[in-house]
Amino acid sequence: MNPNELSLAQAALEIREGRLKSAELVRSCLDRIKAADGAIQAWAFLDPEHALRQAEDLDLRRAEGKPTGRLHGVPIAIKDLFDTADYPTEYGSPIYAGRTPRRDATCVARLRAAGAVILGKTVTTEFAYFHPGPTRNPHDPKRTPGGSSSGSAAAVAAFMVPGAIGSQTNGSVIRPASFCGTVGFKPTHGLIPRTGVFPLSRTLDHVGCFARTVEDVALVAEVMAGYDADDPDTRATATPPFAAVAAEAPPLPPRFAFVKTPSWRQAEPTTQAAFAELVEALGENAAEVELPTIAQEIVAMHQIVMDVEMARNLHREYEKTRAKLSGKLRQLIERGQKHLAVDYRRAVDLIEPINATIDAVFDEYDAILTPAAPGEAPVGLDSTGNPVFCTLWTYLGTPAVTLPLLTGPAGLPIGVQIVGRRGNDARLLRTARWLAAMLAGKRRGAKTTKAKKGKTP
Repeated sequence: MNPNELSLAQAALEIREGRLKSAELVRSCLDRIKAADGAIQAWAFLDPEHALRQAEDLDLRRAEGKPTGRLHGVPIAIKDLFDTADYPTEYGSPIYAGRTPRRDATCVARLRAAGAVILGKTVTTEFAYFHPGPTRNPHDPKRTPGGSSSGSAAAVAAFMVPGAIGSQTNGSVIRPASFCGTVGFKPTHGLIPRTGVFPLSRTLDHVGCFARTVEDVALVAEVMAGYDADDPDTRATATPPFAAVAAEAPPLPPRFAFVKTPSWRQAEPTTQAAFAELVEALGENAAEVELPTIAQEIVAMHQIVMDVEMARNLHREYEKTRAKLSGKLRQLIERGQKHLAVDYRRAVDLIEPINATIDAVFDEYDAILTPAAPGEAPVGLDSTGNPVFCTLWTYLGTPAVTLPLLTGPAGLPIGVQIVGRRGNDARLLRTARWLAAMLAGKRRGAKTTKAKKGKTP
């Protein structure tokens, strides 16, 4: 196995125990980027010499016996929506071409403090909205990788880097993770600070991450999580031990509430059939559950909140340089300017009472099971795909993780999204790991070697 193919947790362990140097790992990742990125175009900014210097400095630090962090020497990719003091941050827009911040975003600074090598910046759609960047799906370059964290998902899926961070205001972590076949994790709203990340919607913005295993995303999220006085939605509480809890066996086999959501008709027939098989495979550990009627309004309410708050946060760009904004983004801003204040306040105020009704599901079940996307990545690069199966959970601020457990009719991955109660991120990750291991065991027991199209592998 080449070093770039190691999972993030494996790479961290190999470096910590002296069997691998950070420079070897980074060089392997750079070689892979050189070989593959011409077709995928996942990277917005990359300086191989700078990346190697970071790795060599970290190797020297370890050789000198100095303290090392939990991600010591491990390369991480950063979405081009996050400020980085050593790379440009342009938000995927020509308006900010050449912009060079002087400070890291808080979560980037925490990754760096834990010893991570900041490998480079990955492509984002324009201001993390729907206008696509150049990135293509690693499994089929004619298909979208999803968005807006398109470069981060594609880079991890193509073995260019073991881990990456992204953001989600609608479906921008879970959807590209599903399309590209990686593990994606969107934690509880406010768990990871957003200071130094371009603000789109305070109510909806989440920081998330991509990797190859549940253990990997647990480790990255744990490093980034915690209170930040500059982000009013973070809380001064102890950081949960995500990695340790995720690695544990649950005390009892988890129970899953299979939730179709009001958007079930938008799921492709093969996705519907695959979820039926998945629920059957879980047997008594899963049951179909319907959400309260008010859940049918959530897509519309999410749209109002996103329109209004993005219109507010992008008003300077719209007023001064609107000709450089895509038509889709201009339409969103203009829509946001027209919403009534009473409708916006209602959409925000309903988040808490709807969460209270959803909490009743978690009183009986460990997690909700639902699609991450309508199906596999669609053909074409003019769209990043439909985020409708992520919208509800982003609006509510609940933690969600997607696992690449299903395969579509073209042989591309389809993610299984698992949703937990707000604040129960560690338990959700433990449940997700159990599900992945349980299905892997069933596959081994059945001696299945090839995924069936549209079915559980």
